[in-house]
Amino acid sequence: MFIQAPALVSQPHIRHAFFTRQGGVSNGIYASLNGGIGSSDDPAKVQENRRRMAEAVGVAPDSMISVYQVHSPDAVIVEGPWRGDRPKADAMVTATPGLALGITTADCGPVLFADEDARVIGAAHAGWRGAVTGVLESTLAAMERLGARRERIVAVLGPTISQKAYEVGPDFIERFTEEAPGYERFLTDAERSGHAMFDLPGFIGARLKAAGIGAFEDLGLCTYSDEDRFFSYRRTTHRQEPDYGRLISAIALTP
Repeated sequence: MFIQAPALVSQPHIRHAFFTRQGGVSNGIYASLNGGIGSSDDPAKVQENRRRMAEAVGVAPDSMISVYQVHSPDAVIVEGPWRGDRPKADAMVTATPGLALGITTADCGPVLFADEDARVIGAAHAGWRGAVTGVLESTLAAMERLGARRERIVAVLGPTISQKAYEVGPDFIERFTEEAPGYERFLTDAERSGHAMFDLPGFIGARLKAAGIGAFEDLGLCTYSDEDRFFSYRRTTHRQEPDYGRLISAIALTP
C-alpha cells in the first residue's frame, strides 16, 4: 500500500508514506488507491481511499490536508484542517501534530521534508515548472519561519517520472535553459531531433542541495515504467485514456 524512506523512518516523531496505487476501492483506470479529489472518479471511493491513507499515517480523516495544486512556487503554513476551499499552492508546512500533509502527483516529484529537532515538516509538489520557479526553496523558507534550520532538514523524493521516460520538445528546452541557467546537464539528447530527455529527479536533488539542506534521498522509483504500483499522467496521455488516478505522499508529526 505504501513505501517508506529510511531517512524518515529513523525519525521518531514523524510518520510518512509514499502511497502506491494499491490497497483502495476504486475501479478501472483509477484502480485502486486513487487519492485525486480533482479526478473524475466516484467521490465516495476517493473519500474512502483517503480515509485509509489517513489511518495509515495515524491521523483523523479530516486531518489529511491537501492544497489545490497549480504548478506554482507557493508554500502555505498549515495550522489545522481547512475552513472552506483549499488554497491554491504547491507546498505545505506545519509544526502542528496530528496533521498529515498530503501531496498529489502522477509523474511530478513528491518531496517530503522534516526537521526532527524543530518538529517541523513539509511536503511539496515539484513538477518541472514548480521546481524551476522555486517551490522547493519556498518550502524551506516556510519551514524556517516555523523554527526549522535548513542544515538539519532531510528531504526525500518519492515516485517520480524518470529521465528515460521524460522526453521534452524545443519549447521546453528553450524555457528551461532560460529560466534555470547552469542546470543544462539535466537535459540529454533524445532520439528525435530537437528533443531532449529531462532528468526531473536529478534537477530536484540539485536544487535542494544548492539550497543547503542537510540531507537528500531519492527513492529512485519511476511512475511511468511501474504500472503495477504507480499512476502516470504521461502514460495515460500516450494511451489516450480519459483520465488518471493520483498518488498521495503524506507526512505527519505524531501527537
